[in-house]
Amino acid sequence: MSIQLSEGTALITGASSGIGAVYAERLARRGYDLILVARNGERLQTLASRLSSETGSAVETISADLNNKADLARIEKVLRTDSSITLLVNNAGVGATAPLLDSDVDKMEALINLNVNALTRLTYAAVPGFVARGGGTIVNIASIVAIGPEVLNGVYGGSKAFVLAFSQSLHHELAAKGVRIQAVLPGATATEFWGIAGTPVEHLPTEIVMSAADMVDASLSGLDQGELVTIPALPNAADWAAYENARQVLLPQLSRAQPAQRYLK
Repeated sequence: MSIQLSEGTALITGASSGIGAVYAERLARRGYDLILVARNGERLQTLASRLSSETGSAVETISADLNNKADLARIEKVLRTDSSITLLVNNAGVGATAPLLDSDVDKMEALINLNVNALTRLTYAAVPGFVARGGGTIVNIASIVAIGPEVLNGVYGGSKAFVLAFSQSLHHELAAKGVRIQAVLPGATATEFWGIAGTPVEHLPTEIVMSAADMVDASLSGLDQGELVTIPALPNAADWAAYENARQVLLPQLSRAQPAQRYLK
């Protein structure tokens, strides 16, 4: 077994299964030590034992519910005080597939708290240290619904649109300070997410469902290539470039002293 020099420590949320667990394995094999965060402490310990044995990486686990303010504060403290952390993977999140009118608003509030508030607070905890140390990386797991909110539940889509916009703004502010940002927009991925969200993955057409391993490998390749936005399933990167270019063309036109002519009677 070949062990690389440490790349620092990666803190990964939602790390006990699915996408987060694959990130943990891939990053450990790239030479990172790990801090794994999730609610299921037993799963975390099992994963940590295997990865430390197979890779030689130091693996710490923290059982925490990021919808619990006290638990979230504990992870924020780790990010503020552990100077070995060089990478934050904001992976923890929850989805919804039911139409808005069929959804429980309290569950939608909990979704927003996890997908938006927790991600924001963890980012705010990590960034000052990254800037002070002259570098660091934040990977935010969004979704294709960030640009296609009609696909699933609109609150879920809105939460992931926030993650994309937040990531773009972070890149604008922090790139010159040595902090790298990546927003990952997966399509349907074969994880427990779908069952929890209300539509088991087995009910989806197989041709649109990617394995978690393939999704993470593509996302890490995108990170290696310096992408700000990575869409693992998108065949032609020029399509995203055209989408982004169209947005940039719009920006100077969006705020003017007078209404557009079509609104003037």
